[in-house]
Amino acid sequence: MCGATDKITALYCRLSQEDDRAGESLSIENQKAMLLQYAREHHFPNPTFFVDDGVSGVTYDRPGFQAMLAEIEAGRVAVAITKDLSRLGRNSALTGLYTNFTFPQNGVRFIAINDNYDTIDPNRVDNDFAGIKNWFNEFYARDTSRKIRAVQKAKGERGVPLTTNVPYGYVKDPENPHRWVVDPVAANVVKRIFNLCMEGRGPKQIANQLKADKVLTPSAYRALQGIKTPNKKPEDPYGWHSSTVVAILERREYTGCTVNFKTYTNSIWDKKQRDNPLEKQAIFPNTHEAIIEEAVFEKVQQVRQQRHRKTRTGRSSIFSGLVYCADCGEKLYYGATNNYRPEGAFFDCSLHWKHKDKCGTHYIREAVLSHLVLKHIQAVTGYILRHEAHFRTVMEEQLRLESSEQIRVRRKRLERNENRIAELKRLFIRIYEDNASGRLSDERFDMLSLTYETEQKQLEAECITLRQKIEVQERQNENIEKFIQTAHKYVGIDELDGYALRELVFAIYVDAPDKSSGKRVQHIHIKYDGLGFIPLNELMKEETA
Repeated sequence: MCGATDKITALYCRLSQEDDRAGESLSIENQKAMLLQYAREHHFPNPTFFVDDGVSGVTYDRPGFQAMLAEIEAGRVAVAITKDLSRLGRNSALTGLYTNFTFPQNGVRFIAINDNYDTIDPNRVDNDFAGIKNWFNEFYARDTSRKIRAVQKAKGERGVPLTTNVPYGYVKDPENPHRWVVDPVAANVVKRIFNLCMEGRGPKQIANQLKADKVLTPSAYRALQGIKTPNKKPEDPYGWHSSTVVAILERREYTGCTVNFKTYTNSIWDKKQRDNPLEKQAIFPNTHEAIIEEAVFEKVQQVRQQRHRKTRTGRSSIFSGLVYCADCGEKLYYGATNNYRPEGAFFDCSLHWKHKDKCGTHYIREAVLSHLVLKHIQAVTGYILRHEAHFRTVMEEQLRLESSEQIRVRRKRLERNENRIAELKRLFIRIYEDNASGRLSDERFDMLSLTYETEQKQLEAECITLRQKIEVQERQNENIEKFIQTAHKYVGIDELDGYALRELVFAIYVDAPDKSSGKRVQHIHIKYDGLGFIPLNELMKEETA
């Protein structure tokens, strides 16, 4: 504890962006001059400034205020002075807590000059109106926030990008700051990241590769270009992190669209950014040049859901996350023989590894799998090259037969869910009326309302998923055309890589080996992206008939 003469006089200044628009009267320089003059005129010793410039008053998690509070709680402050009560904060409850409890408990006299507020005389009339003034200060913050949100909402719904930080790979157009143009150097890095992911690399592997190749991180690159960024300049300009790679892989703006309302906050008091579900975001296509194709972006999101198992040597396979057991449906684990030679790498059923009695071995060497998959892809792409029209006709009929029943079942379930949601809304109104009239206790009402609300949220989430699946199935013909275009890229392919594999293949199912003939015979079934299983044997029979 300090002696009375050693204690400081805390002069606290705060200015937010909204306050800054009010003019020079609220500037930090103006506040400092006023507070210092007041301290000198009233002979308050050791004046010390604590400043928060550009920080909102709705939060008390401010560096300057927290530094002052630490001094107060350490017993080193005798007097705290602000220009007015709004400078201390615009949360009426917390402002009252500090002025009525925290400051007095620590022996601190608090003065708000323009509001004529001084805790040394608790009986003065101006102190009695402090609560009302705090409420008006809070109302001002709420009203300002409401107006800003309304402006942002209107801009966002028009397709104006709401983000102030342009995604890595783009720069602002000098002639139109709301338009983005491609930065060729950074865009090439973005393309490389997506390509590495398509090849089967995970975020950490990609980050390590970029670091090894001495590729500048986004923050370091922006600093080199003289572009302002909210992130600090990194100590290691090549120190890529997996989180940075993930953020790039998940950024839909690289497909050439503007995405607004990706996050939201609960209130002006809670500034934590929460992710908005995709259906609540506003997406505007073709607003700027795309760096990544839409199909590649969507495929990468699928790849990101797959786990790529490594061996003890640190190697992984291009097939990792794509291979499944044809009998039990579980994934096939990637492994290696005791000598860890690449030619000994294999896949085996994960359920067989854990419980040998529940599923037999579906062991297949990676080299054999690669040969079978490549052979099948060569046959499919070759057939499309020779008989594209017939392939399209056959697949359209197959997808129609497969999807019509699924669509019927999903539409029926969707209708049932929608009816139940409407019923839950009626039930909630009924229990509300029963509770208001006294026929239903508060405890019973709380229990029922929570049950109904939980069920309604689950049903609404399921309805969104069902609608999306129905929409995808109704666009099957688009999938056929996309696959044919992709297949043409790989006609004559003689070596399989991760990128080609993930562009064409959705999953590979491996049968158990058949040794009944005295030889080991093993079959695989390939589910192609957007098409499912292609009846290649039937197609080939028709060709040779």
